[in-house]
Amino acid sequence: MPGADAAAPQNTRFEDKSLLHLGLVIIFGIFATTLAQPQVLGKLPLQTILNKELHVSATQLSSFFFLCGLPWYFKPFAGILTDAFPLFGTRRRHYLLIATGLTVLSWIALAFVPRTYNGLLLGCIVVNIFMVIMSTVVGATLVEAGQRIGATGRLSALRQFVSSGCTLINGPIAGALAASGAFAITAGVNAAIAFTILPVAWFFLREKRVHTRDENVLRNASQQLKVIFKSRNLWIGIGFIALYYFAPGFSTPLYLRQSNELKLSEQFIGNLGIYAGIAGLISAYLYSVLIKKLSIRTMLYIGIGTGAVSTLAYLFYNGATQAIIIEAQGAFFGTIAEVALLDLAARSTPKGCEGLGYSLILSVRNLALFGTDILGSKLKDMNFSFSSLVYMNAGTTVIVLFLIPILPAVLMRTKDSDPAPAPAEAAA
Repeated sequence: MPGADAAAPQNTRFEDKSLLHLGLVIIFGIFATTLAQPQVLGKLPLQTILNKELHVSATQLSSFFFLCGLPWYFKPFAGILTDAFPLFGTRRRHYLLIATGLTVLSWIALAFVPRTYNGLLLGCIVVNIFMVIMSTVVGATLVEAGQRIGATGRLSALRQFVSSGCTLINGPIAGALAASGAFAITAGVNAAIAFTILPVAWFFLREKRVHTRDENVLRNASQQLKVIFKSRNLWIGIGFIALYYFAPGFSTPLYLRQSNELKLSEQFIGNLGIYAGIAGLISAYLYSVLIKKLSIRTMLYIGIGTGAVSTLAYLFYNGATQAIIIEAQGAFFGTIAEVALLDLAARSTPKGCEGLGYSLILSVRNLALFGTDILGSKLKDMNFSFSSLVYMNAGTTVIVLFLIPILPAVLMRTKDSDPAPAPAEAAA
């Protein structure tokens, strides 16, 4: 398409520093924006309060986490905000610094919220508003760095490697926090974790100032939207990722099975994250090695296929020993599929629209993931068995395998050593 390069928005101009500096921002950013979410380190303590103190139903329990994640479904607005509207002359740095400070303050305030369903829900939504901005900046930095050096697969694996490390840390800590019953401690720990990115961003996330006149700001936003709407690769990637996650979830029914039926302690439930985290670390590293030799098409087939089969192991989730084995294998195979989809998302994102494009894809992923958990919980409240939810989840995942051939060939045949498609190729 003639003139596509000229019309496309420009990348962020980071100061000429080592990629190690951006790598540190990505690592600490993923750590802070993953672990400190109410849906992660705060989830088990909140589930314990809602289940054992407020005695909510499975649907109400899953709805709580769906609703508290509302800001994550509107993440594209944070994307276009950071891409097109510079703050104090930067597209990334000041957004991350300010949002981090507000996240820390919001977690501290959540310690004083009344322990009611609506009170906790509102507080968690406020925390997530600022965490979404933090996450958007980190994701955009990852995409820009990955496309620049042809390493979207390895950086996506790095993202999942850190996320699996968070799972490893999250499990036992969340179990201890849930068992303590002191939610103020939970809020304080999350505030401290969110704060960890602030000094790293202050010293290492350096940008050349963006000199944008006020009258050009809306023009930049308009141009961003045009590039996004014309990107055939992006929309196909979004549709594929949505279909993968659109399967009846059983996260909440699994927790209720663990706690109410199998009588596993909160600490043991949390400790399961150790085994899942270790398996995820190994799997993420394996992906980073394989993606340099195999195309992303092959990795999608491997990840989605093995992920569907590994889901069937949950049919045998009947005790503590089985729980350890099943959680570990589920995390191992599920991580390959997750990283492959994140890699697809990064490759599908048009240059210059990293914040908006990547956040749009992840918003669809989050919406499908938490929305289908409500579906699974609703089916449980309608007396569907746990095994039937497992079969439905695995079956719908298998269907996605047959859709891989429709993905754009320009993306599917690439490995990590290959450059990302040029903007003219990405916009069909």
